[in-house]
Amino acid sequence: MGPIYTLADFLDMLRRRAGLILFVFLLGCVASVFFALSQQHVYSSSEVIQIEQPIVKDDLAPSTVDGSSARRLQLIEQQVMARNSLLEIIDKFGLYENMPGLMQIEKVGRLRGAISITGMAAVREGFADDGAISVITITANMDSPENAQAVAHEIADRTRLLAAEQREVSTRETLDFFEQQEDKLIVELAALEAELTAFRKANDLSIEGSLEFRRDEIGNLNASLLELDREIISTQLARTRIDRTARAETVARQEREIEAQLSSLTTQRRLLDQRRTALSKSLETSPEVELELAQYTRRIAQIQGQLDVVSTRRSEAEVGFSLEAGARSERMITLEEAQVPEAAITRSRKTLAMVGAVASVMVAVGIAFLLELLNPVVRSARQMERETGLRPVVSIPMVDKDGRGGLKGRWQSRREAGQRGRAARQARKLRQG
Repeated sequence: MGPIYTLADFLDMLRRRAGLILFVFLLGCVASVFFALSQQHVYSSSEVIQIEQPIVKDDLAPSTVDGSSARRLQLIEQQVMARNSLLEIIDKFGLYENMPGLMQIEKVGRLRGAISITGMAAVREGFADDGAISVITITANMDSPENAQAVAHEIADRTRLLAAEQREVSTRETLDFFEQQEDKLIVELAALEAELTAFRKANDLSIEGSLEFRRDEIGNLNASLLELDREIISTQLARTRIDRTARAETVARQEREIEAQLSSLTTQRRLLDQRRTALSKSLETSPEVELELAQYTRRIAQIQGQLDVVSTRRSEAEVGFSLEAGARSERMITLEEAQVPEAAITRSRKTLAMVGAVASVMVAVGIAFLLELLNPVVRSARQMERETGLRPVVSIPMVDKDGRGGLKGRWQSRREAGQRGRAARQARKLRQG
């Protein structure tokens, strides 16, 4: 059975529950006022930073700073939001001095929640997402306009400083690394060349290609020996062809000439043979020498190749460091500086109190309506006809027999009824006793 169907029923309910509605409304208004007074205004200030692209294109002078700007921004945000960094900001601007009961961890948590760093992605070139950031917005929400502007500007300054330091440190460390690698390879190459020079001297290889020269010399010696053997044989044959019938002096002279020629040829052959023997002995160890020499040559070529690569990388690192030092690479500039906010972003206390009053009225009416639902009573002939379909013949109002109406009369009636009840209980006890 529902008691409220028409506007008249609703107005009748408001009249009957006026006391309850007024009490709940006043209680809600008081609570709303206290709540509004306890709320603190929050002011917001933002600073916008733009990330400028390098003045010199990467294809002409590539930077040695690796990673996308989004990833570098994430690292910077982690450093800015670190505990020590936030404590420095709190001490610098005297934040939360009006809250002496807060611990350091609570202050850090409040400040970390009041700061936001957001980045806007740059327009894509093609279909690939390179993670480039074009704009960074740093927002600070504080309890005073001055603190909001100061904190936002301080965070922006730290972000710019950390970004520049990270890029400079990265390029400096890259350049130092390649310079150290280049110096190390130069020392290794010089030591290896010194070892090769000593090895050549020890094995009589001071002239480049002396092994091949020795082989060629042995071949020439063999040819010379063969030619000498032919001449010796020819000379010996010439001695047999001497005309013995000639005069004795002529024969003797011819024999002396042939003997002298044979002696000269034999001496030449002996010297050439000794030279060939010495060269052959020196070539007996040539395989080991050639192997060692090939190893030296291979190691020198390998180190020289590494040195060429490192020198190229070192040159690129120098270019990248020059770009960073000259502020010609990617950099952050202030697009909109943080300003002192003119108004709070939270609602005013007056608005909160008015909203609380309206909510109190709605809650009071809701409680009254709920009580009506919990106690459905037919209070008029119209409700009787609507709920049962029967039309009452007459409606008799409730009349107080003692003529005592109002709150005082009801209180007196309840008091007399209580006295009669106590008297009846005492009489029963006496009869039972």
